[in-house]
Amino acid sequence: MSTPQLVVHRDKELMAQAAAARLITRIVDAQATRGSASVVLTGGRNGNGLLAALGTAPARDAIDWSRLDLWWGDERFLPEGDPERNVTQAREALLDRVPLDPARVHAMPASDGPYGSDVDAAAAAYATELAAATGGRDDVPAFDVLMLGVGPDTHVASLFPELPAVRETERTVVGVHGAPKPPPLRISLTLPAIRAAKEVWLLAAGEDKAKAAAIALSGAGEVQAPAAGAYGRSRTLWLLDAAAASELPRSLYPPASA
Repeated sequence: MSTPQLVVHRDKELMAQAAAARLITRIVDAQATRGSASVVLTGGRNGNGLLAALGTAPARDAIDWSRLDLWWGDERFLPEGDPERNVTQAREALLDRVPLDPARVHAMPASDGPYGSDVDAAAAAYATELAAATGGRDDVPAFDVLMLGVGPDTHVASLFPELPAVRETERTVVGVHGAPKPPPLRISLTLPAIRAAKEVWLLAAGEDKAKAAAIALSGAGEVQAPAAGAYGRSRTLWLLDAAAASELPRSLYPPASA
């Protein structure tokens, strides 16, 4: 378990731009070292804001997009192309404008896909795909960066407080039933899968995220505050704007934060 590090930016726009620059550096370093990189994307306004910023970043072309594996932390179990699906929004924000290898874009199954309306079978299939990507050596790849948005209720991915998915300790991907935020059916990585990542970045911007950030960073339990249980093997990074950090004790982050 890595100790959370905090970076607080003036506003959400600066946060998105700085996070995009940070992600470019991390991807380029991984590709230089290993030949490829693996990133888990998140949806929501902050995840999509980061992708949009990445699309306009001057250093964007330093990435070899053909050697980048993209995964998702969660997905709304809706038909392919639905505007509420995270992959649809990611394609609009960036993915359709960069030369990715389609075989390395690992979208979670849709509700009109081969598993039909069976969200649990769809989740199991994604777990199988994750394991296959390791060559059978592990349950999930050692993602270079796994990004998560933090909800006002402290949820990350589609792991909501007190629901069964946040208590999962064995499976890497689960179907989520009865999510308190629509749609009720979702697919999500579990905390064990999230913790396999080398680096976990948690994104929070806006006053509505302030209480969640304060709860998650003040020693709350992961069942009650799932964001508290999200951490990387080598680094856990909280990227916030000033509004989201407004209820944190000043002792938690340095005065020189960006």
